[in-house]
Amino acid sequence: MPKMTIPLHGEVDQTVPLSVREVLARRIDPQVMGNVVAGRLDGRPVDLSTPLASDAVLEPVMGDEPLGLEILRHSTAHLLAHAVKRLHPQAQITIGPVIEDGFYYDFLVEPPFSAEDLPGIERVMREIVAEDWPIERRVMTRDEAIRFFSERGEAYKAEIIREIPEGEVISLYRQGEFQDLCRGPHVPSTGRLRDFKLTQVAGAYWRGDSRNVMLTRVYGTAWASPEALAQYLERIEEAEKRDHRRLAKLMDLFHFQEEAPGMVFWHETGWLLYRIIEDYVRGKLAAAGYREVHTPLMLDRTLWERSGHADKFGTQMFSVVVENREYAIKPMNCPAHVQIFNQGIRSYRELPLRLAEFGVCHRNEPSGTLHGLLRARAFVQDDAHIFCTPDQVEPEAVAFIRLLFDVYRDFGFTDIEIKLSTRPAQRVGDDELWDRAEQALSQALQHQNLSFAIQPGEGAFYGPKIEFSLRDTLGRVWQCGTLQLDYVLPERLGASFVNAHGDKERVVMLHRAILGSLERFIGILLEHHAGALPLWLAPVQVALLTITDQQDGYARQVARVLEQAGLRVCLDLRNEKIGLKIRERSIQRVPYLVVIGPKEAAAGRLAVRRQNGTNLGEISLENFVADLTRERNRRGLDVVED
Repeated sequence: MPKMTIPLHGEVDQTVPLSVREVLARRIDPQVMGNVVAGRLDGRPVDLSTPLASDAVLEPVMGDEPLGLEILRHSTAHLLAHAVKRLHPQAQITIGPVIEDGFYYDFLVEPPFSAEDLPGIERVMREIVAEDWPIERRVMTRDEAIRFFSERGEAYKAEIIREIPEGEVISLYRQGEFQDLCRGPHVPSTGRLRDFKLTQVAGAYWRGDSRNVMLTRVYGTAWASPEALAQYLERIEEAEKRDHRRLAKLMDLFHFQEEAPGMVFWHETGWLLYRIIEDYVRGKLAAAGYREVHTPLMLDRTLWERSGHADKFGTQMFSVVVENREYAIKPMNCPAHVQIFNQGIRSYRELPLRLAEFGVCHRNEPSGTLHGLLRARAFVQDDAHIFCTPDQVEPEAVAFIRLLFDVYRDFGFTDIEIKLSTRPAQRVGDDELWDRAEQALSQALQHQNLSFAIQPGEGAFYGPKIEFSLRDTLGRVWQCGTLQLDYVLPERLGASFVNAHGDKERVVMLHRAILGSLERFIGILLEHHAGALPLWLAPVQVALLTITDQQDGYARQVARVLEQAGLRVCLDLRNEKIGLKIRERSIQRVPYLVVIGPKEAAAGRLAVRRQNGTNLGEISLENFVADLTRERNRRGLDVVED
């Protein structure tokens, strides 16, 4: 009989064949066992019902660990599909994967579901949980599985099975009257799926292709305990309050409309915020030795084919035909920057050459994926490319990393996750080249004493890359910055320099971005600060609110002094109650509200309060200007004491 080695729990000799659950139950406390959802057999996740046939290392998978949560969520996606089929037998099921913090399932159902349908679906899901059906796996041949689903009218499942490579095991999971195609593993029974919530409904094209039928996508979340579910729902509620689209309406920043899907209409205040950020980054780049350029919005498609972007982006590229010549609207700026580098003969003495551009890019993202500023079709990248020699790669990477962290600190982001993606299986260049490239990026991070994770095989085919992700106040992670080493694009587009020996040598190209898309970064920034931006970023920094029109003259004098100090001022002289004025400017997230009544005008002082309601009392204009100037110059580096 096989011997199971259970780490931390000793060995179990089997005299009769046992399942994973039976072996684990012999060594694990019954209360702890109640949280075990699956097993790891020599590192491979398996169902608890899996029979053990040979010696192996067996470990429990707990419901609250990452793999356990993934299994819980996948099983809950099946639970959702089970409930939908019970409610709507004619609905067709398609795919139901796990996503971050939850899952979704796509259905072909008429009429499509709406948010009002979710409570009814949830009710049936809880009925199935109470029935506690065992979840059982069985294996079929390809023909059997196709016939099984075809006979039940599940055309999408039959299509998926036809595309499964020959030799792969085809398995189905059954719970009560419901069966679904799945690799597994799953929890042992539906009774284990207690802590879930359906969250929203959306449309999604089959296979993500707009030429295919529109399906109904139902999203949900699932957790290992009611406490974890409650905490998540609280975070979601807070995230909804911070949604940048909601804040944009309150603050009058921007809007979207159907005539230009995925493209921003910036209002005056929003565009001011945009320019503040752009000008700040422009100043940082100039100080770091970058040269700003500007390149055409459209380029002949043949250039995109030579660069490889036509293959990479495919149908995501917008194109236009003029005089029988096809142009593509640029999805990124790289090939255009190479064209600037290629003007004339470059010497090693000119390197490194750092070319920066706030380049307008367009990508034809599927309409169902558009999400305000966070996923748009038109956006601007704070893009730059560093053309350098192989020996300059590491020092340039170090300089970029320092610049990136300086910028993030100023915006109030201090929790940064870093990942180094290394060589993929399919790549160009020999191992010696990749060794040098990966070592240069790794040493640049180590030089700054930064901890980072390795993502084996996740680099591009042309070079390794570093990804920088911001963690916001809600704990969400946003990948923004990148540093990517590229030996291939210079080769494809003929970018070279004359080295110290007078020989022609291929240049090395570093692709780098700090914010990524300015639009997306502004969305992240608004949600991170809940719209209450640091003083230096706020489009309007001070609102002057008069009580009666008799204070208008003094208010105008104060406005002039503040503006001469470089502060952005809103002068509110409307004949409205002061309470209304305060509420409106607080909603607009103006950092400082200055109330000017008869007493303040007579004394030549100001009654100051912060946007969060903190009353600072009366203060002289001179001291107010000095305090705001100090706070503005600190940017995001210090927290202002209340």
